Formats: sequence, structure tokens, C-alpha cells
Amino acid sequence: MAAHPNRRRIWGWMFFDWASQPFATLLLTFILAPYIKEILGDGSRAQAAWGFGIASAGIVIAFLAPVMGAIADSTGGRMRFIWLFSCLYVVGSAGVWLAAPGDFNLVLVLGFFALGLVGMEFTTIFTNAMLPDLGTQDEIGRISGNGWAFGYLGGLVALVIMLLFFAESAATGKTFIGISPIFGLDAEAREGTRAVGPFTAIWFIVFMVPFFLLVKDPKAGRAAPGAIRAAMTGLLQTVRGLPAHPSLFAYLGSSMFYRDALNGMYAFGGIYAAGVLGWSVVDTGVFGILAIITGALFAWIGGRADSAFGPKPVITACILLLTGVAVSIIFIAPTSVFGMSVAEGSSLPNIAFYVVGAIIGAAGGALQTASRTMMVRQANPARITEGFGLYALAGKATSFLAPLSIGIVTAATGSQQLGVVPLIVLFLIGFVLLFWVKPNGDRAE
Repeated sequence: MAAHPNRRRIWGWMFFDWASQPFATLLLTFILAPYIKEILGDGSRAQAAWGFGIASAGIVIAFLAPVMGAIADSTGGRMRFIWLFSCLYVVGSAGVWLAAPGDFNLVLVLGFFALGLVGMEFTTIFTNAMLPDLGTQDEIGRISGNGWAFGYLGGLVALVIMLLFFAESAATGKTFIGISPIFGLDAEAREGTRAVGPFTAIWFIVFMVPFFLLVKDPKAGRAAPGAIRAAMTGLLQTVRGLPAHPSLFAYLGSSMFYRDALNGMYAFGGIYAAGVLGWSVVDTGVFGILAIITGALFAWIGGRADSAFGPKPVITACILLLTGVAVSIIFIAPTSVFGMSVAEGSSLPNIAFYVVGAIIGAAGGALQTASRTMMVRQANPARITEGFGLYALAGKATSFLAPLSIGIVTAATGSQQLGVVPLIVLFLIGFVLLFWVKPNGDRAE
């Protein structure tokens, strides 16, 4: 069998997922989030602060994502935008080092985190827009799945390194294997855990090298006079014309809600486990390893299912599975599991949450890869970067809903468990809107 003509470019493109995944794995979910809970000492306060940090980045992304995509389509040269936003990723990630426990400035730390999140989301817009150029419609599902799986693997390796050699327990000052943080980092000042920021930045710098070497974008010429104005005009026409493209319109709406719910699960999973079950940073990291392994495996499986059956059945099945998981989370507590009382100190609640985490990883991995290829099928091929800008807008336009509603319900009920109820609603709205989405979009079947 002949080698795929784009093989080198595909591998280079997948290295972006490998390079960028540690931001989501280490900062967004499994290391920084529970660390902030430890510093603040109150799960509800940490959950609210985390929500505000994510929402602030989401607002910036929602306003600028489609604009950036439209400009890139009109002026050419996605690579220069990737360079620009990669710098934001690196600076924002590295800034997390300033989260010292003795002089903790929550606003500053969340500001750097939000800057890095903006950088990650914008670089993802432009790299996602390269997907249609990597293979045929029948191939891109598998390519997308392989990319997500490779990214999850990168996140797993990064998380294991952090747990073994850097992230220390607040109680013992030792890492998962019982040693002090390497390089002489001060455990008392939590320098091992805080190193997650510079570590994430350095990881990105090193592993973006294959991407920049192997992925070549058509050289951007000088933008024609009025190109940016034309891009903005085209974007407005696209937005106004969305109702005339019911499948694309429905998909953007559906993904807006179900991706918001999934991101809510990812963003609050670490803080939830720390607040409800009393897990440490190290405990949450081990939980993350399990979730990432299942995520990588099912991203790969989901990519093949996508190529065989199309992305819509994969998305539908994953939404239903994640809705069931959100319901299950409500019934897991230190004193009971699914309504059954357990003895104090029982390991059953922890085991149940490990199982939940594995399912979230599996369904989330398959859902994200299928969602990316579904957008390729729905978007106008001539304005694909703008399409992924709208896709990012859809993912961020309501990004305040999950954190805000979780915060409101948590405050109203005094229960972090009941605080996840809004996620169930968001998943179900996304599921209903999916009925109006055609497998191949509004183009001819």
C-alpha cells in the first residue's frame, strides 16, 4: 500500500495536539485547578474563581475568533497567526509560576492563565482549519482521531512527568514516588507544583518544532487593499446568512451547548474531586492519568468509527453517555454511592469517581474528534478558517453558562454535587438540536 502523500504534513500537524494538550491536562484540569483550591482553602470559592478566569478568556475568544478566521481566509497565511498566538500560550503558561502560596495574587495568576487559554484556543482555530487539506472527506475522520489520540498521549506523558518529579503533596512535600521535587525546587513554597506553568510552556516550545518544520502553509502575499474590510463584510454576510443554512446553524447551536457542558466537566473535574472527595493534587493527577488513557484510546477508536459511519452517530452516542455521567456524579459522595450508604473511609466513592473519570475521558475524546470533522462537513470549503472561527465562537459564546450556572446552583444549594445539574441541561439541549443537523451539511448529499 502506497504511503499517504501528505504523511509528513499529517505527522507535523498532529504534533500541535501533542504540544498543546498539556495546557488542558495540567493547567485547566488536573494540576493548577486543584492547587488553587488548596491555596484558597474553600472549594466553592475556588470553583467560582476558576469559573471567572475561564469566562474572561471565553469572552475574548468569542468576540475575536470569527474575526481572526475571516481575516486569515481573506489575507492568507495561517502560519503567522499560529506564531502570534503561540507566543500568548507560552507567556500565559509560564506566568502561572507566580502562584506562590505565601504571596498569592489570584487576579494575576488567573490573568496569566486566561492569556494562555486565549493563545491555545486561537492557535487551535488555525490548525483545525488545516484539517481539510490533509486528506479526503473519508480520511479526515481518522486523521482527526489520530491527532486527538496523539495529543492525549502527550498530555499523559506530561502529567506522569509532573506527578513523578515535580508536583508535591501539601502534606508531605513529596511527589508521587516519594521524592522531593527535582532541580532543588522548594516544596514548602510549592515550587514543584508551580513549575507546571514553565513546564507547560517549555513543552509547547519544544514540540511545536516538528509542526513548524513539517507543516507548510501557502506563502501569504501582501494583503490586497481593503482585504480586512472585505473579510469583515464577508463575516457579517456569513453570520446573517446562517438561517439559510439550517444544518450549519443547527450544528453550531448544538455544539455550542454540548461542548460547553463537556468543557465544564473538564474545567471543574479537578476542583470537584478536591472539594467533594478531599483529593490532593497528586490524587487528582492519578485520576487524570486514567481519564487521559481512555481519552486517547477512544479518540483513536472514535476516529475510525467516524470514518466508517460519519461523525453524527459518534457525537450522538457520546452526548447520551456524558449526560448519564453527569447524572451519576450527583450520586457520588464520601458517605454514599448511588444512594447506598458507605462506611467512613470507604474507598468505594473514590473507585466510583475513577470509573466516572474513565468514561468522561473516553466519551470526551471521541466527541471532540468527531466534532472537529463534523465542522469540516458543515463549513464552506472556501472559507474554512472563518468556519472554524465561528465554531470557536459557538464554543465560547455561551462559555459563561456552565461556570455561571454551576456557581449559582452551588451557592443556592450549598452542594458541589447539585452544582453539576446545569451540565445535564446543556447536554440535552445539544442533543435535541442535533436532530436538525445533516450528516454532510447543507451541501448536496
